[in-house]
Amino acid sequence: MNPSLNRRHFFAGAAATAVAAASVNRVALAALPEAVQQTSADTAAPWTPPGVTGAGRPYNPVVTLNGWTLPWRMKEGVKEFHLAAEPVVREVAPGFMVNMWGYNGQSPGPTIEVVEGDRVRLYVTNRLPEHTTIHWHGQRLPNGMDGVGGLNQPAIPAGKTFVYEFTARRPGTFMYHPHADEMVQMAMGMMGLWITHPRQKHPLIAEVQRDYCFLLNAFDVEPGSMTPQVNTMLEHNIWAWNSRVFPGITPLVARLGERVRVRVGNLTMTNHPIHIHGIEFEVTGTDGGPVPPGARWPEVSTDVAVGQMRQIEFVANEPGDWAMHCHKSHHTMGAMGHAVPTMIGADHSGLVRRLQRATPDYMVMGERGMADMGEMQMELPANTFPMMTGTGPYGPIEMGGMFTTLKVRADQKAGDYSDPGDYAQPPGTQARLVDTGTAPTASRPAAPSPAGAPAGATVRKPATPAGHHH
Repeated sequence: MNPSLNRRHFFAGAAATAVAAASVNRVALAALPEAVQQTSADTAAPWTPPGVTGAGRPYNPVVTLNGWTLPWRMKEGVKEFHLAAEPVVREVAPGFMVNMWGYNGQSPGPTIEVVEGDRVRLYVTNRLPEHTTIHWHGQRLPNGMDGVGGLNQPAIPAGKTFVYEFTARRPGTFMYHPHADEMVQMAMGMMGLWITHPRQKHPLIAEVQRDYCFLLNAFDVEPGSMTPQVNTMLEHNIWAWNSRVFPGITPLVARLGERVRVRVGNLTMTNHPIHIHGIEFEVTGTDGGPVPPGARWPEVSTDVAVGQMRQIEFVANEPGDWAMHCHKSHHTMGAMGHAVPTMIGADHSGLVRRLQRATPDYMVMGERGMADMGEMQMELPANTFPMMTGTGPYGPIEMGGMFTTLKVRADQKAGDYSDPGDYAQPPGTQARLVDTGTAPTASRPAAPSPAGAPAGATVRKPATPAGHHH
């Protein structure tokens, strides 16, 4: 985790204003709060304003996977934020950079974190080459603050700043994204999370020790390029969580026995069944609100449809490194995952050397399946990552895209989000080799005779009549 952030802790609340004034620059003292920037793709530490009295009751702040929480300033009882819509360069995986549009230096933009009942004022500056708006997905607010360009507000022209103001009326997990040229702007990465914590102890919202959140998003980036293809509907090749792919997605960590909440939002063009190994969870909330206990049931996978939020909770009571991923197999593959022919069973004997004389970089792919690619060190186009990537303590993991791990440890300290490293399985608790010699070749049963023919009979096909071709 990277706890540092450009001017991260820049305003706490009304009580801290006098203390902070000496270190606040001229921009922050002007009419607009500073549009704080963050360019690191590391997961930032949770941000709680100093002196939580200005933020409602004490709450456990969220941790945004490979993201951060936007600071605010208090002005006359209103929490003020400043979002800047702008082109950004996002590190999607180590060494793989993509041109995107986002907010405050990142895609997705920073998480906005408030408390039920807060009056919020959000300044939005447009640094894009075209107009934009922001829709506050799932919020109860005045119609003119809903952010649909042309319907209930003029679009924000390039170079201009609009302000939105409303009260965060209900607790829950929400999103923000444009409703202006949204096919382009969302395909380029414009989105962010909004978390509203309950002001009082809530009968349907449990206290948790860890609270994670991330958005599902997808891009089509041609190998060797840096800018997404915005017209792609379904055949994306970059399936991401918060614009990051494995092994660039931070693991979720928990102390053994802690209650964990994970908030997931989907702004791709298809659904995603999110699956966690080793535990059972319940869906405890959606962007419509908390789910009453009587309507919940245990799951190990939950489908998150387009435009939906799902809030899941579980007790981390099984130590280990547990896989967490989308269960659509192509969504755990990297950029080379499409338009590759199936070559299982094809015999390349005698062909490889002849092909390599014409194409020295030719490599056999897939005659035994695709698992060999996990170990291949084949040259890729510039600014591209492999279809299968990432390694664990026992070799290639053979996953990519929408994949990370849930790491549960008995000795993880409360509030510690650092990666504890690989899990050491206790003796006798790991799958192991059983020496039975060479596996026998599977025998194939004789083909059954056609219906009505005696066993062992030879059946002849009628000759094809002249003039008929198949």
